[in-house]
Amino acid sequence: MNMERQNARIDDFETRSEHLHSRSDEELKTLFWELTGKVVSPMIELAKTHTTPSIERSVLLRMGFSDGEAKAIVDLTIEHRLMGKGAGHCVYVLSQADQTDIRTAGLKLGQGRGWDTVQQRFGRNGR
Repeated sequence: MNMERQNARIDDFETRSEHLHSRSDEELKTLFWELTGKVVSPMIELAKTHTTPSIERSVLLRMGFSDGEAKAIVDLTIEHRLMGKGAGHCVYVLSQADQTDIRTAGLKLGQGRGWDTVQQRFGRNGR
């Protein structure tokens, strides 16, 4: 059997889209964004509660840290069980506590110093 014929899909677009024909462009646009919101909503909710080392390194890179500096900060964020707070947030919290700039606070964390202060600010268990 011909591969194209085997994978052919019945074209029923006209039938499936009949309910859209009577809508204006503005109504279609509104429907599009409503449906798009329903599709991405679970991803947005997941992103609020989940992160990855890669995402955290990316945040730190945008804060001005080098790859190596970002990796050290993220590794120590994981070690201190503060990943749920975010590595960049840990840097920010230390900068506020020490009344110093972001870079100085991040380098300090990357060297293993200041984590007790960050943990105190979040509470001992990171919450």
